[in-house]
Amino acid sequence: MTTTAPPRQVAPPRPARPASHPRSRRRGSGLAALLFLLPMFAVFGVFSWLPILQTAVMSLQQTNLVDTPEFVGLDNFVTVLNDPLLWTATRNTLWFAFLALLIGYPAPLVLAVLMNEVRRLRGLYSALAYLPVVVPPVVAVLLWKFFYDAGPHGLFNTVLGWFGVAPVAWLQDGGTAMVSLVVESTWAAMGGTVIIYLAALTRVPPELYEAAEIDGASVWHKVWHVTLPQLRGVLLITFILQIVGTAQVFLEPFLFTGGGPANKTTTILLLIYNYAFASSLGGDYGAATALSLMLAVVLALLSALYFRLTRSWSTS
Repeated sequence: MTTTAPPRQVAPPRPARPASHPRSRRRGSGLAALLFLLPMFAVFGVFSWLPILQTAVMSLQQTNLVDTPEFVGLDNFVTVLNDPLLWTATRNTLWFAFLALLIGYPAPLVLAVLMNEVRRLRGLYSALAYLPVVVPPVVAVLLWKFFYDAGPHGLFNTVLGWFGVAPVAWLQDGGTAMVSLVVESTWAAMGGTVIIYLAALTRVPPELYEAAEIDGASVWHKVWHVTLPQLRGVLLITFILQIVGTAQVFLEPFLFTGGGPANKTTTILLLIYNYAFASSLGGDYGAATALSLMLAVVLALLSALYFRLTRSWSTS
């Protein structure tokens, strides 16, 4: 008699673990990234946003940072707007910005294009172009003060003397003072922009230049039809940075002329400094912070409007 073994019972398959949803994975990675960024947000908030908030509060107070501050509302803004020197400083700042765009904006681009065409010693030329940025600003101003010496032994007046031209009072004449400041500030600051342009020029496909040469394009046509369109995004960024930087010019008028002659070089930031530190104790810090806040708002609105107007052009 034969017996048959009972059939083996097969265990039911274990249910598969549900796959995590892509949204939950993204949420988890985003939370981890946020935890890593929290220290940076804390430092940024303490050293950037907190001073901005304190500036906004101080603009509504009458304080000398020693006595108890007194809340005065919008009186500081009214005082600043009624100061006739504000409009003089605004005109001077706009004039400086215009001259800086006329002289200082194309100069780094021209220098970068010329250096890009050089086949030998390009690294040396790049270092020489960036050298003025390395020079401490105060040292640069003292150096250029010797260049601008109104006497016959100043460097520029010595060169003019070789051609029989009388000495020029570069910093003491209201007609030449602002131009002199712009020339020095352009020399001191354009090195960084030159390096940016040189880096951007390396991304221009050489095939475009080769095609232009085959078509018989001149150097000017290659720059206008190849180089500038390829650098359009960089040019837009450097343009707004130049506007913001020139609107905040302070070092040159402060160290060269102190705002003279006859307030011809008084800028908005120099006026802010005079509000706060014109007297050794008891400066009008409320008016200074009010004007600082007004300048920041104007620059922020100008930047937002600029990027909105140029958004389609920069991405096309």
